[in-house]
Amino acid sequence: MAGPADLGTLPVRSSRHVDLNLLTIRILSNREEFDGYAYFSRDAPAGAAADHEIVCVDLDRDPYDPEVLRALSDRTLRAKRFRSGYYLNHIFGEPAYLITEGRRSYVFGRRLERTIWPYFVKRVLTDFAVDHGYLHLKAAGFTLDDGSATLLVGPNAGGKTVFLTQACLDGARFLTNTHVLVRDGEAHAVPSAVRVRRSPQFEQLIEGHGLTPHLESGDFVAAPELLFPGEPRDRGRVRSIVITDYSPDRPRTFERIDPEQAALFLGLFADGVVNYGLKDDLLAHHEGDFTAFTGSLAAMREQLAKLVEGAHCYRANVDMLDPSVRERVLAELSSNGHRG
Repeated sequence: MAGPADLGTLPVRSSRHVDLNLLTIRILSNREEFDGYAYFSRDAPAGAAADHEIVCVDLDRDPYDPEVLRALSDRTLRAKRFRSGYYLNHIFGEPAYLITEGRRSYVFGRRLERTIWPYFVKRVLTDFAVDHGYLHLKAAGFTLDDGSATLLVGPNAGGKTVFLTQACLDGARFLTNTHVLVRDGEAHAVPSAVRVRRSPQFEQLIEGHGLTPHLESGDFVAAPELLFPGEPRDRGRVRSIVITDYSPDRPRTFERIDPEQAALFLGLFADGVVNYGLKDDLLAHHEGDFTAFTGSLAAMREQLAKLVEGAHCYRANVDMLDPSVRERVLAELSSNGHRG
């Protein structure tokens, strides 16, 4: 069992260069087939340069000496967590070894699809956002006929996906499912596959297209083009922000809230750094520079304040599967105009 004497000559048997709208990532694997590719819905244009590369080496396919990999691994907190089998949030697996060389990351381990979307995409998006003056939010979103965007944020299992799906099936255009980059009130989509739960509605789609199972047991991933009519949108000026927290046990409501309330909520439930536990990664991105790190945090806070001040903000506990409710909610979002 040898060590990787030259990282530049590792075995690569498959690759995919994916388009995330404002940036691209090239993913390479030593496996002929790699499930990590399935989480992306769009390929980068031919000839485009990759903004970041991720090289995934499955140790079941090509074994390397763990002691050598440990010695080569980054000295960051994230690399230490990888070596313990903890990747990000609730995603974990066998020990993995993270090696970073500028805009190229190497990861050695097993079932490495568990690191691509759960960790690498989130980190690369956050790094890009702070370097280019964007705000990275955990949010779903769609655009309406006039091109204006509605962002959906909320707690896990709060109904974002149902709200998004029903809006898009009712004529709205898909913008994003999980991530969005925002600057000066403009939302930029991060193209990705959509999580699909097995149900009579999607059974034929799952079987007919041989969809890849999601990391979470029982679910699958599909490109939005397979699910919704019309081409997905890449961007839209944010007109509305809807905080979804569906609970059939509480009174139904769709009501306006103050921008200050929205900012407090988004700061905890939508901010990428907070939601994904990336504060140590962001500090490492700034090479421990305290002034640069706090400057990035201040810039993100300012972007968030501008975003909610320029939008209509709502709190929603609504059943979007009810046609009459869906019609009323979408009519409100279509007609609310800009804040005066």
